[in-house]
Amino acid sequence: MDNINMVGVILGGGEGKRLQPLTRDRCKPAVPVAGKFRLVDIPVSNCINSGIRRINILTQFNSVSLHQHVQATYHFDQFHTGYVRILAAQQTPGRESWFQGTADAVRQSMRYVLDRSPAYVAILSGDQLYRMDFRPVLAEHIARKADVTICTKPVPREQAGALGIMQTDGTGRIRRFVEKPGDTPLLDELKDPESPAEAPLFLASMGIYIFNADILPLLLDNDLRDFGKNIIPAAIQTRAVYSYRFRGYWRDIGTIRAFWEANMELTQTVPPFSLYDKAGPLYTHMRFLPPSKITACTIDRALLTEGCIISAASIRSSIVGVRARVGEGTTLENTIVMGADYYDPPQLPEGTLPLGIGRNCIIRDAIVDKNARIGDGCVIAPNGRPDGQYPLYTIAGGIIVIPKNTTIPPGTSL
Repeated sequence: MDNINMVGVILGGGEGKRLQPLTRDRCKPAVPVAGKFRLVDIPVSNCINSGIRRINILTQFNSVSLHQHVQATYHFDQFHTGYVRILAAQQTPGRESWFQGTADAVRQSMRYVLDRSPAYVAILSGDQLYRMDFRPVLAEHIARKADVTICTKPVPREQAGALGIMQTDGTGRIRRFVEKPGDTPLLDELKDPESPAEAPLFLASMGIYIFNADILPLLLDNDLRDFGKNIIPAAIQTRAVYSYRFRGYWRDIGTIRAFWEANMELTQTVPPFSLYDKAGPLYTHMRFLPPSKITACTIDRALLTEGCIISAASIRSSIVGVRARVGEGTTLENTIVMGADYYDPPQLPEGTLPLGIGRNCIIRDAIVDKNARIGDGCVIAPNGRPDGQYPLYTIAGGIIVIPKNTTIPPGTSL
């Protein structure tokens, strides 16, 4: 089933409010993850590794950075008809409004999604961390004669209340769907019958859908805006909608806390999600940077990417992104440093701090976005302060975030 006749559609999301300030200057799919990748690289890589070579990315907010990344990264050879293209919201003679939800985004982009007459359409989220081969999903979809297949993951009760929960019959056909049932008696009615009684599980929607290409336009021939809230519940009543059970690693990283936790998990000795699976590599932009230079630094459970200059005293449970500079005596702990888009010129204007983190700083439980300039002797940590936006930083989910292009004067304590 290599190069299967299926087109991928990656939902780029709306304004990305839950990931602010990381989405202040970029859309969600363009947010850096794991030091050297972008969020969009996850679903694109899953598609490529599954033989899907026609991929559309739907977006409408802050899409310049995403355009640059996709154009610089995904080039198929001239003898191949594959592509990775961005479909941004646009005004047309028949419609002047922006995307009004996930379903509306696909509805407005339908003529491009179906322009090569695919047999199947995969609808994927742009803010999840997972590795999946879509070929077994499609094989099960075809064998069951399904109109729609929804990828689901068994989750425990403490997670189920905030997710869309499915209930299936003995054949795997979905008979009931409840969006975010909460920790209520209703949730008890949705237990997965295949799970043990002493530790019940619930089938949560992963937001990954396979549609027959001829069925999708029919399901979207209305004004309903969202797949999870509207289209899927309606389809269950009239179409053959089945569940595909996925038991591998999957995590929604649509909030600052979830994003930080997913990155921190990658620094574990045996992480739940491996970046080193040769059967499912992650693809990203080739930068041709020099190797990182490290001087007199204690490093424990850290990911260091290319092009860095590091003289820190200690780096623990942290990720250091491309072109990052970390000065002497600095300590990083439970921190994501996203690095920089460029190197400083040899001579900086007088009074300009150099890119990166200066000397003798202490940074913990933090995310330092790209191109930040942090002076010597700074202390950056949440210290239990309430969530909110402050003049030089944001605290969200107990994590302190230094926005992109921010300058922190020497000696500042945040």
